[in-house]
Amino acid sequence: MSQKIVKLSYWLVPILLVCFSPVILRAQEKATEEKQETKAEKKASHSPKTVTGCLQKGDEPDEFTITGEDGKTWGLRSSDVKLADHVGHKVTVTGSPVRESKAAAKKEKAEGKKEGTMEKAAQKQEYGDLRVSSLKMVSDTCSQ
Repeated sequence: MSQKIVKLSYWLVPILLVCFSPVILRAQEKATEEKQETKAEKKASHSPKTVTGCLQKGDEPDEFTITGEDGKTWGLRSSDVKLADHVGHKVTVTGSPVRESKAAAKKEKAEGKKEGTMEKAAQKQEYGDLRVSSLKMVSDTCSQ
């Protein structure tokens, strides 16, 4: 009886390996795809972005917002460019996207819940934050 089990195991183990190898390879392929997508996102986030729209004062001191022609609203900050001089103007800004830390994002989300949903509904959600490196004024006014 034990010889039958041994003979069966000689055949069963290789058959099981052949059957499960596509499953294992597919799992590795997904992991590789996810890594490539993450690398692409990181690379895109470091490349400079250019947004044209109406510059507006933000909620906090030294914070400004711009809604681009594509409808995305960006939070703007800069220590080099004087954004306050161009509030209410149509401008083109160039800068690098800045990611919030997870802790800051959680804190902001908690504050948003405390403020209530009415205020949040009236306000547009920011697409992201830009650290502005250059600004070009397009027009003295924002035409809509």
